[in-house]
Amino acid sequence: MTVLDTRTPATPPAAPPATTAGRLRWVLIDALTIAGRTFARLRAQPGEIAGFLVFPVIMTVLFGYVFGSAIRLPGGGDYRNYLMPGIFMQVMALAAVASATAVAEDMALGIIDRFRAQPIARSAVLAGRSVADLSMHLLTLASMAVCGVLIAGWRPHGTPLETLAGFGLLALFGYAMIWVGTYIGLFVKNGAQADAATFGWLFPMTFLANAFVPLEGLPGWLRPIADWNPMSAVVSAARLLFGNPGSAAASWPLRHPVIATLCWSLLILAVFVPLAVRRYRTATSR
Repeated sequence: MTVLDTRTPATPPAAPPATTAGRLRWVLIDALTIAGRTFARLRAQPGEIAGFLVFPVIMTVLFGYVFGSAIRLPGGGDYRNYLMPGIFMQVMALAAVASATAVAEDMALGIIDRFRAQPIARSAVLAGRSVADLSMHLLTLASMAVCGVLIAGWRPHGTPLETLAGFGLLALFGYAMIWVGTYIGLFVKNGAQADAATFGWLFPMTFLANAFVPLEGLPGWLRPIADWNPMSAVVSAARLLFGNPGSAAASWPLRHPVIATLCWSLLILAVFVPLAVRRYRTATSR
């Protein structure tokens, strides 16, 4: 007796539209659909959203009051105004950790494989997730800015346009770091490994910068590393645009921090977006 296989076969990926405009529209719609799926998952886990909102308060109090009382700036100025752009940068840099963990968990559960079996644009899955991740970290950034104003007494002294540009640069850098995390998450076996593979080197990098203390006190051999750390440029650009106290600038990235931040962010995106998309096409569930 012949046994019929009644399982529904996987839908093969749809062929992309013939025109460039059609392909862009196809990718955009699919990316928004994937972003909506991520938002729906977050709504079902309110504790994760609460974590995004509580973290800024802890960081502001810890660094602003516990550490800040013992730190004096070489050129004078209020330390908490000096500090807040550094905390903003750290939050956006650590977006890579959350993205790597989420992507690795999707891989381990086979969700990525199911996405690849659907008639959706190949790049839309990662693009949609990156947009959703960025929106959550922008929520954290906004929450931290409010905490800085209410708790630490932080004030942006630049024009409204300069302040908006400062937050825009932070968002761009955060988006670039999300793609770094996405690429790492496609290689590891689970969320725990993703966390270790990103946090283990990224967190120290945020301290090997001018985020929390001036660079003048670093040893001579370590100073160039900190000067050319992309995170130092991001912090210096934010301080410049917010009109907050800064450190002495000895290297090109810190003398031109806005240009350096744009260059670093676009370079990271140019490298890791194609790498992540290529890895996504060949990666399989563990």
